[in-house]
Amino acid sequence: MPPIITLTTDFGLADGFVGTMHGVILSICPAARIVDLSHGVAPQGVQEAAFVLAAAVPFFPAGTIHVVVVDPGVGSERRAIAVQTDRAFYVAPDNGVLSEALAQEQVVAAVHLNRPAFWLPIVSHTFHGRDIFAPVGAHLARGVPLRELGDPVSDLLHLPVFQPEREVDGTLLGHVRYIDHFGNLITDVRDRDLASMPQVVVYYKGKRIVGLHPSYAAVPRGELVAVIGSSRRLEIAVREGSAARLLDAQVGDSLGIQDH
Repeated sequence: MPPIITLTTDFGLADGFVGTMHGVILSICPAARIVDLSHGVAPQGVQEAAFVLAAAVPFFPAGTIHVVVVDPGVGSERRAIAVQTDRAFYVAPDNGVLSEALAQEQVVAAVHLNRPAFWLPIVSHTFHGRDIFAPVGAHLARGVPLRELGDPVSDLLHLPVFQPEREVDGTLLGHVRYIDHFGNLITDVRDRDLASMPQVVVYYKGKRIVGLHPSYAAVPRGELVAVIGSSRRLEIAVREGSAARLLDAQVGDSLGIQDH
């Protein structure tokens, strides 16, 4: 099977940045299959990118190379890194964007990308996605061993991983973890967290949402609904509408869940 490289960035699609990265990769490894995971991450949205990546990587074949360029520190002293796990390779800035993905896998090795032989000949201070991360991903796809790309490191930066908390009165305190394109609010509460709650009631922004429904379409148009979404997490949605807009939701908001 041809090597697979995924790209996750905050570049958007209006400019030529993403296409340029494709060109760099294909110039080095013409056999590569490139999958654009997402280029709609909010600018400098490291936590958002961490969520998007971690939700997607389990569905890719073993050996996939995931290149992530959400990089507020581009041109600074932050390190560029590559990581090998028991399932995949990752190429990214060392800013915590890999935290959630790496928490799901066993890290085998990590290196600081400090070998210019595997970069483009001229490196811009503002486009390391083109000049460092894309070339390194392509060299990995060609079979270059991780250890040749840089010096070993073990002190990778990790961001806090959102986790629900149980209050003294039994309330499960969750958080809005991600807001998708449809305005659905994806939380850090997983289906397993609700296994002991036969009748779930969600309290958020002054609203009371009773019960879990099997789909968005299980309620009338315009009504709030709580579902277990495709990521096996609790979601708050509005049928054929935007929960984010209706509730003025923000990532990090708290919500309470009780059993009634």
